[in-house]
Amino acid sequence: MAKLYDYHMTEIKSLCVYCGSRPGNQNKFHSLASEMGEIIGQNKIKLVYGGGNVGLMGIIATSVINNGGEVHGIIPAHLNDTEIPHDNITELTVVDNMHQRKRLMFDHSDAFLILPGSIGTLDETIEIITWRQLKLHDKPIILLNSNNYWDPFLDLLTNIIKNEFTLPETMQLFNVVNNPSDVLPLLKSLPDPKIDPKNTLF
Repeated sequence: MAKLYDYHMTEIKSLCVYCGSRPGNQNKFHSLASEMGEIIGQNKIKLVYGGGNVGLMGIIATSVINNGGEVHGIIPAHLNDTEIPHDNITELTVVDNMHQRKRLMFDHSDAFLILPGSIGTLDETIEIITWRQLKLHDKPIILLNSNNYWDPFLDLLTNIIKNEFTLPETMQLFNVVNNPSDVLPLLKSLPDPKIDPKNTLF
């Protein structure tokens, strides 16, 4: 059973999780999503995610619900057939397009966590890091690099820095942890955001 952390709830009430709409071929990632959902649910942090009932998305949402937490899913209408909206979550918002989905997920979240996923997860990850680089927000971003899944992504960023297409400070725009149990203690230790996104985004 996941440890119930003494967490400062006045700072982080909701956590956006980006992850795969497919389950992948390794059970260790299924267990990862389930364990992370257990931690989120038991600590009464609302999960904000893409709304699907498939893949790691479905696993983490179900785990949060099963552990007494709240889940807000946000899904574009055109993905109803492929991502299959979760019918047992606290709230489901159907939007017109991907841009609305991303913006609502941002607006309803105090921090961001990236689990294993595909190009959609990469798209969301790079975008949220880019927004922070542009000083449009300074909400915490955490990459959960379980079983070294995201090592190739980190190597790519290192190569970009090496070729001077970005500065080394890019690596400071997000944090990396290896285990689900490291996520909430890290969030607790990070400084409070100072940028008001309402004055910067769009």
